[in-house]
Amino acid sequence: MTINPLVPAEFTVPRTLLAQDFRLEPLGEQHNASDHAAWTSSIEHIRATPGWAGRSWPPSGGMPPEQNLADLRRHAADFANRTGFAYTVLEPGRDEVIGCVYICRDRTDPSVASVSSWVRADRAELDAPLHHAVSTWLATVWPLGEVRYAPR
Repeated sequence: MTINPLVPAEFTVPRTLLAQDFRLEPLGEQHNASDHAAWTSSIEHIRATPGWAGRSWPPSGGMPPEQNLADLRRHAADFANRTGFAYTVLEPGRDEVIGCVYICRDRTDPSVASVSSWVRADRAELDAPLHHAVSTWLATVWPLGEVRYAPR
């Protein structure tokens, strides 16, 4: 299988984004319990978030934590291979997952970066600030070219 990195080899992929109301770090297996709790408590809210309509994730019936862990391992492998970058959104000073951000190739146009994000239903007020912070971060730090990220 050929690996087609999303970013050039010389680009140092950021490990964090700090904001007043949240911080981002690479999504990994250590987040499994909190990540699973976050999205399973907010399925309808996530599906109503711009950019998520018509997607098969999150599954309406949820999934067992073991399957979620497998997904987190896949995201970590993509990050290591530089083919996709999944970040967990955490409360400042805590390790509680309140959302996620995904940066990957667009499925219909691989020359474009596709970005999606969600926050828990009980943190819905952070959706627009997260979108703004990530949009600015991508435009000023990342070498992505065209980015598709559903507006808020």
